Amino acid sequence: MARVPYVDASDVPEEYEELLESSLQGKPLHVYRSLGNNPEVLAGMRSFLGSLWTDSGLSDRERELVILAAARETRNRYEWHQHVNIARGVGIDDDVIAGVGTGDPSPLDADETTLVEYAVAVLRGEVDAVVHDEVAARYDDETIVGIAALAQGYAALGGMIEAFDLELEAGSEFHGWDPR
Repeated sequence: MARVPYVDASDVPEEYEELLESSLQGKPLHVYRSLGNNPEVLAGMRSFLGSLWTDSGLSDRERELVILAAARETRNRYEWHQHVNIARGVGIDDDVIAGVGTGDPSPLDADETTLVEYAVAVLRGEVDAVVHDEVAARYDDETIVGIAALAQGYAALGGMIEAFDLELEAGSEFHGWDPR
């Protein structure tokens, strides 16, 4: 059982009700319902994460690879599960997803491997000149900032998910780190 209650639309001021729902899934998600205990924080997190989605400079595919890498690195099952579904929706096949999930980069191309390795290095605090130069050979400075912010933003969200001990939504079963 989650450590904070899952709020319903009737529990938050009207202007925050729509923030409880996933724009992709069209239903309330536990992550948003838990954050709804503090509607202003929910609004801020949704705005921040939305900016990371749209303003990172990454394609949908690249964005999902970074988020999957962050979920895997932090061992966040809830976030991983949600983003396996989203990754599939943007055309990432299960072999690539499993490569991120198991730490086997062979299904990824060279650019994707560099992207995932950079995101993991950011999360581990291990970005050195070599790692930076590798990602800088493929992305401009604006996008590098977007990659680092995306990785750390989802790590922060994952930390809250873990602190609240969120469960997968009813009817969901964890895909596993290798969803094939």
